[in-house]
This record gives sequence, structure tokens and C-alpha cells, in this order.
Amino acid sequence: MSHVSQAPVSTPDAGSPEPPAPPAPKGFGEVKGWFSAYDQVLFDWFLTRQNEAAPEAGDILELGAFMGKSAIFLAGYLREGEEFTVCDLFDSPAPDDSNAGEVHSSYPTLTRRGFETNYLAFHEALPTVIQAPTSVVADKVRAASCRFVHVDASHLHEHVVQDIASSRIVATPDAVVVFDDYRSAHCPGVAAAVWAAVATGDLHPIAVSASKLYATWGDPEPWQEALRSWLEGRTDLWHGVDVIHGKPLVRIGDEGVSAPPAPKLLHPPAPEPAPARPAPKPAPRPGLRWRRLAKDLLPPVVTRAIVAGRRRARA
Repeated sequence: MSHVSQAPVSTPDAGSPEPPAPPAPKGFGEVKGWFSAYDQVLFDWFLTRQNEAAPEAGDILELGAFMGKSAIFLAGYLREGEEFTVCDLFDSPAPDDSNAGEVHSSYPTLTRRGFETNYLAFHEALPTVIQAPTSVVADKVRAASCRFVHVDASHLHEHVVQDIASSRIVATPDAVVVFDDYRSAHCPGVAAAVWAAVATGDLHPIAVSASKLYATWGDPEPWQEALRSWLEGRTDLWHGVDVIHGKPLVRIGDEGVSAPPAPKLLHPPAPEPAPARPAPKPAPRPGLRWRRLAKDLLPPVVTRAIVAGRRRARA
């Protein structure tokens, strides 16, 4: 599906050398990234419910794309007239020394060409790509236009605070906003920024998985009611309800859930040719079996006499 961009596409410096094109993935499982089966199930539930229950259009936004795994997944839920925007530095220079160190240590192989190669293996056209720090998103994406926002960019506290503020500007009133690494030990800046937004009473959590916090800037109760009803019928996900800041929060855990059907390649690789059948063995010459049997069982003197007799007979 083709989407008309409302945000200009940023590109690397014109003089920078173009990195070599990486090989295209042979399946969704080959795309690098951190996207658990049960977060895929939860993404599917939220996005499918939006598509079925909300007739009005709304765009999708992802801050931080890495190699495109979740972006490839998200694009499958776009409806006609909706836009998908991805914002990531990719291989552009970072805006500050702290961010440069983070990119160098955590994402040394990240390139825009790698993202594009992976994405175009599953979709006919690229999303709107903003190759820039995520701090520009509020200026590049239309306000109150996005029904689903996935935030998985920098883990530095001051950057996450900015991403949270930007998500509020671009989100529709009842949009779902998902924050990755909200509790990871190596990302305390994310936890501090996200829970501070919850503590102020402005960001309302809907649910949490082991890796992601699902929230809204609107009323979380309709989402939670529908989510709990859906979870009651599943044996592959467990759930409980905690109270945070006087409001319920649905906790969800994995009990062996399987991921939804994976995005399909546009051009699946041709099946491997069947191995060639071995050529049939030639039939043994007449008399070969009895000669071998005689050689194994008869004394040599007898064998030689028989062979000599047969030669005289043929002569």
C-alpha cells in the first residue's frame, strides 16, 4: 500500500559513502531485533481491535526502528489512507556525545540500507522515514494524528523524556502508546522517565509485559476491560491486576503463547530442487553370480579346471 508522506524524508550527507547492500532476509525470523512472541500477540490484539472498532483513520508511528522487525510487523495493520512513519538516526551522526556512545556500543551494525532491505522484502514501498534524532518528531508528524505509537529509541533519560512528550503531541486522544525497556536493568533512564510520566497522572498504563508498557494519554478503562475479557479465554497467557497510583494495571505473562502468523515475504525463495535420483545399477552379466559363488566355495584347483573347460567350450 502506498502512503503519501506528511513529513519530509531526511537523508544522510550527500558526500558520505553508501554502505553495501546487505542480503535480503529469507523469512521474518531472520530479521534481527527484540520482539517476543507474546508482545507480537499483544500488538496484534491492540491493532486488530483498533481496525475493527475504530472506523476513523489514524496513523502509526515508530520511534527507533533498528533493523525493522517491529516496523515490518506494524505495517501489516495499516488501513487505506493511513500513514506509517519511522524515525531513527540509523547511521547518521548522533546529536550529542552520550547518544553517540550509546549508538556505538549498542547498535554498531545499524544502517538505513539494512532497514530498507529488510522492510522491502515484505512490503512494496517504504514507510515515511525520518532519519534524524527523535526530538524532531513533534515538528515532522502531524499533531493528534497517530492511533498507535511504538517508542523504542534512545535509552538515555533526557531523550526518553522528550520522546514521551512527543508521543503526547502526535497521539490521538485514545491512542495506544507502547514503551520498550520500561523495566530493563540496563535502561534505568527509560524506567525513570516512563514511571515519572505515570506518576504525574498524565500517562495512563493499560498493561505491561516483561518488556513493554502499553499506555494511553486518554481513558485506559475501555482498553483494560476488553483486554481482561480477552485474556480470560486464553491459557497461553497469564494475567493479574495491580493498582498503581490508585488505578488498575494489567500484568501479562507468557505461558507458552505462539506468535501470530509472521509477515510474508513478497518474493519467497524458490524451493530447493529435489536431489537427483541415483542411476540404476547395471544388471549383472549372466553367469556372474555362479562364478562368484564358485570362487568363494570351491578349491582353487577345481575352480581353475571349470574356467578352463568353459573357455574350451566357447572356443
